[in-house]
Amino acid sequence: MIPIRCKAVSGVALSTMDGETKLLVMKRVKGGFWCHVAGTIEAGETGWQTIIREFGEETGITVCELYTAHYLEQFYESASNTVEVVPVFVVYCPPNQVVTLNDEHTEYRWCTLAEAKGLVSFPGQQALYDHVWHYFVERSPSALMRVAAEA
Repeated sequence: MIPIRCKAVSGVALSTMDGETKLLVMKRVKGGFWCHVAGTIEAGETGWQTIIREFGEETGITVCELYTAHYLEQFYESASNTVEVVPVFVVYCPPNQVVTLNDEHTEYRWCTLAEAKGLVSFPGQQALYDHVWHYFVERSPSALMRVAAEA
């Protein structure tokens, strides 16, 4: 049997940079791969509280407009023989959003969809970015997907 575990969340940030919508990717210190924001849910936190905390810790971004992406990242973790399921959120940032990385990342880039997909290593990341671009850039998300973060 392979257990299914959900212990983390992730989030994709979007911002308009010089008039063009871009997606934030960062290069992790551990592993040296490109990714978006993610983190483990701490005791007593909801998923949306975790992603707000993680955005602050990893990027210095204060989350003002948060949506559920209606997307689950999923992958097999061979070291623990576990299928990991990770709910995804989308953050709309103000234009030309400033990023201040913590020690988990060595660099960041605001990318077009094609640039972001060219940097990431995993097919699941590319599929996620396509989903986010389609439902959050090319279209406006449903108000029902908005997370009332003050709740």
